[in-house]
Amino acid sequence: MLRRLLQPVWVLLAIVFLIEAWLWDHLEPIVARVVAAIPLARFKQWLTERVDSLSPAMTLIVFAVPIIPLFPLKLVGLWLLTHEYWTSAVFTIIFAKLAGVGVTAFVFDVTRDKLLEMPWFERIYDFVMKVRAKAHLLVDPIKRRIRELIAGNGEGWSARTLRLIQRFRKSVHQAR
Repeated sequence: MLRRLLQPVWVLLAIVFLIEAWLWDHLEPIVARVVAAIPLARFKQWLTERVDSLSPAMTLIVFAVPIIPLFPLKLVGLWLLTHEYWTSAVFTIIFAKLAGVGVTAFVFDVTRDKLLEMPWFERIYDFVMKVRAKAHLLVDPIKRRIRELIAGNGEGWSARTLRLIQRFRKSVHQAR
């Protein structure tokens, strides 16, 4: 009973988690392009060399530090929200989110191997990867069903209604 009641919450959490993972996956190549376009490639090489000489614990600090300057930016976004500067607040929060994920992906790419040398970090990383896989298992059937509904495939009143709408649209366009 409780599991059934919590199902929508788990689906929502899985969707949020997958959005984060999607941002991570899609911002990492963008950050790589930015790194290639501006002299960040040298910085990445320099950072990689420095990280190689650090202990795993010190590497954790290198991984965490770039996130710290973005926190005040999120606070600015919240301040803008409280003062009803809606557009500025949304853009500030979205920028902080995208920048945070992008910078974290960049730094994690450099520090991953060293961080995974710490058993506790490796366990957390494995756990996150398992949660990601479970989130996909939970959300993928829903995404598939939505695609089927949009395509008008399947049975049920919603699929039939969409097929009817599509036929109507085709007949209107053919009549022109």
